[in-house]
Amino acid sequence: MQINKLKEHSMRICSVKRAVQTVGLLLFISHGAVFADTIYPIDRAVMLRGGKFDFKVEFDKQLAKSDFKVLINGKQYKDVFNKEGEFIDNEDGLGASSLLLRNVSIDKEGEYKVQVIANGKLSEVAWSVYAPPSKPKAKNVILFVGDGLSVAHRTGARIFSKGIGEGKTNGRLFIDDFPYMAFVGTSSTDSIAADSANTMSAYMTGHKSGVNALGVYISRAKDSLSHPKQETLGELIRRTSNKAIGVVSDAELEDATPAAVVSHTRRRADKNEIVEMFYNVKPDVILGGGSAYFLPKSTPGSKRKDDINYIEKFQNDGFALATDADELKEKSKNAKKLLGLFHSGNMDGVLDRRILKNEVTKNFPNQPDLTQMTAAALDVLSKNKDGFFLMVEAALIDKATHPLDWERAFYDTIMLDKSVGIAKEFAKKNPDTLIIVLGDHTHGISIIGTVDDSKPANEMREKVGVYAEAGFPNYQDENKDGYPDTPNVSKRLAVFINNFPDHYETFKPKLDAQFTPAIKNEKDEYVANAAYKNVEGAVFREGNIPRSQDTGVHSVDDMVVQAFGPGGEAIKGYMDNTEIFKVIVNALAIGHNKK
Repeated sequence: MQINKLKEHSMRICSVKRAVQTVGLLLFISHGAVFADTIYPIDRAVMLRGGKFDFKVEFDKQLAKSDFKVLINGKQYKDVFNKEGEFIDNEDGLGASSLLLRNVSIDKEGEYKVQVIANGKLSEVAWSVYAPPSKPKAKNVILFVGDGLSVAHRTGARIFSKGIGEGKTNGRLFIDDFPYMAFVGTSSTDSIAADSANTMSAYMTGHKSGVNALGVYISRAKDSLSHPKQETLGELIRRTSNKAIGVVSDAELEDATPAAVVSHTRRRADKNEIVEMFYNVKPDVILGGGSAYFLPKSTPGSKRKDDINYIEKFQNDGFALATDADELKEKSKNAKKLLGLFHSGNMDGVLDRRILKNEVTKNFPNQPDLTQMTAAALDVLSKNKDGFFLMVEAALIDKATHPLDWERAFYDTIMLDKSVGIAKEFAKKNPDTLIIVLGDHTHGISIIGTVDDSKPANEMREKVGVYAEAGFPNYQDENKDGYPDTPNVSKRLAVFINNFPDHYETFKPKLDAQFTPAIKNEKDEYVANAAYKNVEGAVFREGNIPRSQDTGVHSVDDMVVQAFGPGGEAIKGYMDNTEIFKVIVNALAIGHNKK
């Protein structure tokens, strides 16, 4: 009886306290007209317990410190984060104040409501914080990113590589046998349309971001490096585990997708700074193009703005250096840390290097394939007894699809699939390996039939066969290397991209170099490139995107993700791109224990 009375008394006291707090809050809100414009992280953010981030509140006017309160689940923010924030009276001279805390975290899972009360107005966001499992499902995770990878790329690669007859393909891609699959939404915080920066950033941080942004929320800060940061997967692994990290790309390493593993910037073009961010995290394996940003500005061909030699800095920290395919094969045998730089810019694609062997590759004649880089990375990373995370990007799929050069894109999709095959062989011997294959975004590309040169027609468009008139293409693979011997056959795929600038459609592969559909005129507008005007059968196509665009753009279509191995069962249904981060974190159980 006495215990029950004590309980009732305690409940009445709590009820009175809550009423007093509510009245106080209402009284505080009843004055003034200033409100908090934006809170970072944003509403509906889903965060890893203990994951680092910057907390920022942006007000729409200048305030005094006494003009606002910031509460998290009813507590003062500084009691939750255990630190006082920096009050910025007039941020960047914009006539508005901000509150900023760098590198904070929430150390208990659950639901959180953030309330900002400023001179009578209330703004709030809700966060969800989750804890990783205590035991990992996988020791290793290999993430393959086909930049711009769409369904048509997969279909085209299968037809190119395996052939098709009587309605059935003559073989399967390695990715065709992955048991787990889902659709992924790719939109950004500022647009339904996305680029590689914010989409890959979502995979690497678990947070949304905006177009051109890497590892940050887009705030009003003028400095591209001062926006609220989100801890990247590379940083998280370095901070909480002893696992190795690998980054492989056939683009410049400073390009958006590889950069997202380590970078924080509002401006993906901050390539000098991105190299420094790579050096700060020091992934154990870094392979790709973009050497121009590693070399000091005094070196011919350098694109750096200073005289820092990052190649020497990495070598001084124990990295072996490889600059061509032969060195890569040799150095990967014994290296524990490996830096490979094989081109000053983006590396060259499969069609130009392996099939056409044209002038495109003359400056860098011995570049490794993506398959070779994948194998070398696995050789080095597998030496780590604690496991690894490896990101492999097939960037040239996107870089060929933008200029409507789908043949090159399909060849590089085959290269991606062959790289996945190498990873699957590794997983057979190491079954505690999770493999995920996805794109960062899609392109509006479709296969509609065939183009048949044997058809007697005056216009190339009349040679396009659809429905029963399409039949089957006649690509050949005489050397059985998995690539068509040439894309220039008499009956080839009819492939079109649904958004494009003004250009001349030739209905034929471009054998000398990648297609350049549009060039600038004297009005600073992109117009059809007259170099293709007199190609036999060429048809002028009026563009359907703004004249400020010189190539096709990304589509907003859902992207397909597939998975193989322990932890892959989380890939299902429809997912937001930020959920891929959680799949990786949960599979590895990183962030649960400090290293």
